[in-house]
Amino acid sequence: MANTGSTFLTLLTGAAIGAGIGLLYAPGSGEETRSKLKRDAEKAQKDLNKKYKETSSNLTEKAKKARAEFESRLEETLSSASYKADDILSALESKLEELKKQNAKLQREANSGGSGSLSTSENTTSGQVKPGEPVVGKPGTTGKAVL
Repeated sequence: MANTGSTFLTLLTGAAIGAGIGLLYAPGSGEETRSKLKRDAEKAQKDLNKKYKETSSNLTEKAKKARAEFESRLEETLSSASYKADDILSALESKLEELKKQNAKLQREANSGGSGSLSTSENTTSGQVKPGEPVVGKPGTTGKAVL
């Protein structure tokens, strides 16, 4: 874009210098010179208008391409983020279901006096366990009594 601006400025400067030199060295009469200057000015204006339209068209096309590319990349990014969010949600939902099942199992065991629970009468002959004493109960269970 900066290159187009400097080209345009160079073209205008060259046209002005050329017109000035042409006036100084004009071999024809004043009327012929004015007519020639008018034609040259009209030609220069047509050339400038053509360059302006081309530049404007090029910039518009480039802007449209850049916008389309940006929208495409944005859509890809959003789509990717959406898939990742869906994957995370699925993983969290499955983990939540697993934890609910474990919780329900533990609740059933706690309510039925399940295999993991030890009663104090099973652990000692006297029926009492002091805090911090080893608890011996069913095979495979060890620990300390917590009261």
